[in-house]
Amino acid sequence: MIATASPTTGFSQEVFDAFLAERDEPGWLTDRRVAAWKQFNSLGMPNKKDEEWMRTDIRLFHFDRFAPFAEAEVPATMPSPLLATGVDLAGQSVSLDSRSLSSELADEWAKKGVLFGSLDDLVKEHGDLLRPYIERQLIDPNQDKFSALNAALWSGANVLFVPKGVKVANPFHSFSVMSAGGVDLGKTLVILDSGAEATLLTETASTEPEAGGMHCGSIELIVEKEARLRYVNLQNWGNGVWHFAHQMGHVGANAGLQWTIGALGARLAKVNQHVALTGQDAEAQVNGVMFTHGKQHLCYNTHQHHKAPYCRSDLLYKAALQDKSRTVWRGMIKVDEAAQRTDAYQRNDNLMLSTAARADSIPGLEIEADDVRCTHGSTSGRVDDQQLFYAMTRGYTRQEAVRMIVTGFFQQVFDRITIESVRDALGEAIGRRVRDIEE
Repeated sequence: MIATASPTTGFSQEVFDAFLAERDEPGWLTDRRVAAWKQFNSLGMPNKKDEEWMRTDIRLFHFDRFAPFAEAEVPATMPSPLLATGVDLAGQSVSLDSRSLSSELADEWAKKGVLFGSLDDLVKEHGDLLRPYIERQLIDPNQDKFSALNAALWSGANVLFVPKGVKVANPFHSFSVMSAGGVDLGKTLVILDSGAEATLLTETASTEPEAGGMHCGSIELIVEKEARLRYVNLQNWGNGVWHFAHQMGHVGANAGLQWTIGALGARLAKVNQHVALTGQDAEAQVNGVMFTHGKQHLCYNTHQHHKAPYCRSDLLYKAALQDKSRTVWRGMIKVDEAAQRTDAYQRNDNLMLSTAARADSIPGLEIEADDVRCTHGSTSGRVDDQQLFYAMTRGYTRQEAVRMIVTGFFQQVFDRITIESVRDALGEAIGRRVRDIEE
């Protein structure tokens, strides 16, 4: 059961104690939560003296303005998910404000040992199976105050476990919804055992487009030897939501991960996305699409960590910015001494649709091996007036012309996405947000 008894504002000891009291979890998991809670209380808030936060100002954010686990009524009409339209799914789950509402898994895959749905529930029944993966702790709860908070209070969580050698043809879909002023403390845990294959589509939404709230989440992707995972994460919160997340993928020997991120919503987003290539011949492709407007501030820190030889990573992030919005991308390729014959690339391109928008791109390399190929690039520029003129002479309105140019700008990322519903959903969502650019 998800704790809903305490509507107390803020993250107090009273709230934490009530949360633990209403959960029926294994003792080892409770012990982990207690340790993380102590760490949360001992850590200070990040500030601009921290290198990761020097371009992201959260002085207006205060924990005591939010009420975790306050019970919200399920709205008569829930937001519609974008990624699952017309898709034959292997399983689907829905949560609201860190409370699991529903979970479905096709019998075909359940009979083969696949687990999918609420981690809150499945950890009780399958604790012995899931415990080693949870205790692997890809995300360090000591990293900052937000990682500690999620480790202590995650709820409404989602897990996908695919046994050794099982290849699931149809995608799974997870949908997290937040009410106005709500709190989401979601966690996503994906485990693909050796030789397994799967696709997971996850997305977020608010019940109202301009709604506020707070998300403090985590994503852990464990892709074991020779497994293949396609993972899509669409962040589409309301425009008033504070979004904090730590995300990490582990890719074993001869395994592959294709990770696509779409960032459209939130008032402010601060996300750390790490991929660790831990086995020889591991491969990761990371795709990012960001579209901002108003006074949005989206900060994504990406980290490609090569720990083993003969691994490949390829990261492409593209952002289009309107109005007075701002994006910050900090990328790092780290190559350990043992990771000889590494092939790594990272690129960030920004399309400025307003003279008041700002994009900061900070690529970086940290290389300890001596036989590698590591490169990076970054570009920023405005819409070409000649392209606008050409399109308008062909009968398009100015806004239609801008929409075509923006779609073309993102096409390189779209071409990498092999899931048609994801390509269409991202393209349509971005197209609806495009306004006329400044003269």
